[in-house]
Amino acid sequence: MKTVRGDLLELAAQGHFDAIVHGCNCQCQMGKGIALSIKRRFPQAYRADLGTAKGDRIKLGTYSQVRVSENGRSFVVVNAYTQWHWRGEGVLADYDAIGRAMRAIAREFHGLRIGYPLIGAGLAGGDWNTIAAIIDDALAGEDHTLVEFTS
Repeated sequence: MKTVRGDLLELAAQGHFDAIVHGCNCQCQMGKGIALSIKRRFPQAYRADLGTAKGDRIKLGTYSQVRVSENGRSFVVVNAYTQWHWRGEGVLADYDAIGRAMRAIAREFHGLRIGYPLIGAGLAGGDWNTIAAIIDDALAGEDHTLVEFTS
């Protein structure tokens, strides 16, 4: 896993990534964190989320996606369903769902440049060391980069 500091959405718009992945809940709510930033900047990604069944646990470990363009560059925004709900106490991140989603992303986006934030370790309360190991295993051999947010 490569790590850079910056703004994932800006880096994608500058052409650094072919796909960006963020964690979503299964409730079709992109109301906080990077999901809200994506919803505002790339509303078509939110529409892709709304095209899935709200509250369906079967979504865990899957994803929706949409190709967006900005600054003459095109990339895919991937809404990975890594937690069932945004409400609740404790760890809301589903480690198994993160692994399943990232393995599927590795297959579909094989050979492409993939960027992501601290999936599951922010508002979802997951342990980043655990999640990083899951992502490293799932994306082994792929060009993938953690973008630690700085404004």
